Amino acid sequence: MVAPNRRARRMEDRRSKPNLVLRRRTLMVVFYGAFVLLAGTLFYRQVIERDFLRTEGERRHLRVAEIAARRGIIMDRNGEPLAVSTPVETLWAEPRKLARSLDSIPPLATALGLDAEGLTKKIQANGERQFLYLKRRISFDEARAARKAIKQGKIDGVDFKTEYRRFYPSAEVFGHVVGFTDIEDRGQEGVELLYDDQLKAEPGLRRVILDGRNRIVQEVEQIRPPRQGKDLTLSLDRRLQFLAYRELLAAVARHQAKGGTLVVLDTVTGEVLAMVNQPGYNPNSPRQGDGERRRNRALTDVMEPGSTVKPLVVAAALDRGLVTPRTPIATAPGRLKVGRNLVRDVRDYGTLDVTGVITKSSNVGVVKIARSMDRADLWALYDQLGFGRATGVGFPGERSGRLRHHTDWKGFEHATHAFGYGLSVTALQLAQAYAVLAADGIKRSVTLLKVDPSDSRTSVRGTRVLKAQTARKVRAMMETVVSDEGTAKRAQIRGYRIAGKTGTAKKAVAGGYSGRRYQSVFAGLAPAGRPRLVMVVMIDEPRGRHYYGGLVAAPVFQKVMQGALRLFNIPPDDPVPSMLLAGWESAP
Repeated sequence: MVAPNRRARRMEDRRSKPNLVLRRRTLMVVFYGAFVLLAGTLFYRQVIERDFLRTEGERRHLRVAEIAARRGIIMDRNGEPLAVSTPVETLWAEPRKLARSLDSIPPLATALGLDAEGLTKKIQANGERQFLYLKRRISFDEARAARKAIKQGKIDGVDFKTEYRRFYPSAEVFGHVVGFTDIEDRGQEGVELLYDDQLKAEPGLRRVILDGRNRIVQEVEQIRPPRQGKDLTLSLDRRLQFLAYRELLAAVARHQAKGGTLVVLDTVTGEVLAMVNQPGYNPNSPRQGDGERRRNRALTDVMEPGSTVKPLVVAAALDRGLVTPRTPIATAPGRLKVGRNLVRDVRDYGTLDVTGVITKSSNVGVVKIARSMDRADLWALYDQLGFGRATGVGFPGERSGRLRHHTDWKGFEHATHAFGYGLSVTALQLAQAYAVLAADGIKRSVTLLKVDPSDSRTSVRGTRVLKAQTARKVRAMMETVVSDEGTAKRAQIRGYRIAGKTGTAKKAVAGGYSGRRYQSVFAGLAPAGRPRLVMVVMIDEPRGRHYYGGLVAAPVFQKVMQGALRLFNIPPDDPVPSMLLAGWESAP
């Protein structure tokens, strides 16, 4: 019985031992099968489906990105920059990712100068978007602080991009003329708006591949190259503009005035060499509620020109042979009844010749001269000079002024139009009219762009409005206004003959004209023999001791014109007497 038990135990021992050989073979078969399956899958993915998978991957991370382009530079006539675009950084985010780390937003908001609570709400409100601007065109210091906050907070879902920011080096000195752009670099006012199509840039487009953090890792192709904006050269002279701005600002402050305007024209080319206004504004600063300060008053505000139109009335009469510079005009007793109305002089000047009417600025005398011709003749000259029509510079918001047709004039309006009431003009319109006198009767278009007289495509010939001899005679009469006997002694410039005319107009109010609110004007040209420059100065509502144009506006003319003559290297006048140049003794 012993032997069978041993045999059973041996059989049991053999059954309990593992079959290692079988297991190895089974494991080898499994590994081999897995390897074959993996290799087959890799082969299929990398060879057979390679193009498909690459396309799908790129589709998920391929994006079209902009290539920043620079807006055109605005320069003065000498190439000095007045508006430039500088590259700056913009911080953007992917709200879906940034919302995961809201605790890191306050330091980032502080770095950007933003309200943390407001930024958090903005991100949460746009949580489903893939792109959101956090702050555009940030400063260098803000960019540096933001990078530090991003690194320290390990903030995911934010990145920087390059944009251009408009910068105005001359600030408010050129603000009214140049204007400004919005956040999208589109012109909003001034030259920026007027020539926006020329100045604006067109961003380029490129196809790029982004990584998981939306960073560009590869540029695939350029779809469209960027188109830079075209540069623009203005007719204004930066040196003269600064001088004019300084003197106008000082005059407005000195006379406690509401505002002021100054315009300088080149009589040969019609170019605007300076155009300043007060109050001003800085186009580099945020624009909030300062619309009143942004008006270019030389073009958008109209005024009744007052006595500055008297030389034009005399020119109309001279041109028609109705008077000569020596024709006597009886102004006694210093008042003239026209219908039911009364025209008055400051005092009784007795009998004046036509030149004396200009010298003393006699209302009675100029009304008598105007009434010696048909009202249609006076209206025709005003119309030819451009009153009642925009100057053609195309400036946004430019006013055309007011000149009613002569058939609509009442009896007394024939008289009021002779001393500058009943019609309205802008400062630029008045300067253009005086430029006709300066250019021997030729009217030229005014422009804010630099003119090259040698360019055959540029025409500065103009249209004749007055006889050359008439213009010279009127200029000679206007020189007496700046003499010791005239109303604008303070406009004199040593070494130069100056011709001009003062104007002090009451401002229209409800029910008539104010007895306390005035606009003080001086319009003049230099050198009187062969005028090169014309200037109009208007001080609005001076509240100091003086309000007459000869005491308020003429000194500004003197300082600015003196500097302008020096800047443009215009030599002093030939000392030949004005009367001989004008040919007073010849027939009108």
